[in-house]
Formats: sequence, C-alpha cells, structure tokens
Amino acid sequence: MVQFMSDSKTLKESHERVKKLLTIKPEKGQYTTTTKVRVLNGTTCDVEHKHWKFKADIGKEEGGKDAGPGPGVLQRGALGSCLAIGYAKWAAVLDVPIDGIEVDVEAEVDARGAYGMDGIEPGYKGLKYKVYIESQASEEEIMKVIEEADKCSPILADFRKPIRIERNINIAEIDEKAGV
Repeated sequence: MVQFMSDSKTLKESHERVKKLLTIKPEKGQYTTTTKVRVLNGTTCDVEHKHWKFKADIGKEEGGKDAGPGPGVLQRGALGSCLAIGYAKWAAVLDVPIDGIEVDVEAEVDARGAYGMDGIEPGYKGLKYKVYIESQASEEEIMKVIEEADKCSPILADFRKPIRIERNINIAEIDEKAGV
C-alpha cells in the first residue's frame, strides 16, 4: 500500500469553510461545469478542463492509437479517486488518523454491447470497489469514515442513480468552394 502524508488540518479546515459558505450561500454550490473533448486523429482525443489537458484513446486492438487511457479507465479512475479523496477528507473531518488508502475498481464487462451484437446493452454489468485503509484507528472509526465518504461521494451517487442527460447536436456545413 502506498503511504501518504495527508495534511489533515488543511482538509478539515477547507471542508468546514466550504460547508459554512454553502450553508450561507447555497447558490455557490450550484453551477454548471464543462469539459471539452476534441477528436484529433482517428480516435485520439484531447480532453481539456480549465488548465488541465490530457489525451484519451482506445487501444490498438480496437483500431485506436493507445495514446492515453480509454473512457472505461477514466470512468473507473474517476470513481476510485473520488472515493479515495473522500476517505482522506472524511478521515480528516472526523479526526481519524489514516496512513494509507487504496481503492481498486473492478468492472464486469460484456464488450459485445459496444459493437451492437446480440441485443446486449452496452456498458458495465456491475462494479465492485475494494477499499484498503492502513490506520491505527479502530475498525469502528474507520467504518464511520468509509460510510460518511461513500454517502457523500458525487461520483458514486452518479453510478447508483439515473441522472438526466440531454443531447444537443450542431452540424456545421462545409463550403466546398471556400475549403471550409
């Protein structure tokens, strides 16, 4: 297990400060955020959000260039990192000392759905996550951290419940004379 040095005081102070702000001004916690994805070359995507930029792709066996993690890896990574960060944060808030956190996210996949085969629905058939925590705290204290973090995890909540999804399509016509 990877050891970490968490600044529990900073995490706890930040949590309390943001919670107080959202209590006084709930509208501060309600916003829309956008991540832009552009296909550059075949299947290689540039993913951009604020100052972060990275690549996503599919593997060569699927016709991609393997230039970055695929969407499934990013999805599992989003869940695992949200949970791990939540455990670190709630350990700080609840004053439970933690020396190490790891989260493994395992997906049950039937790839045939992504290829339109056999009437099989695309997407995961199930998910499991395994939490490894290293701590001198009691099992009861650690379980309280895990329960609180899981209850408040936005990514875990998105996996557990249906969310509203809207699609907006914009098709640009190409002017062949202008080359645009």
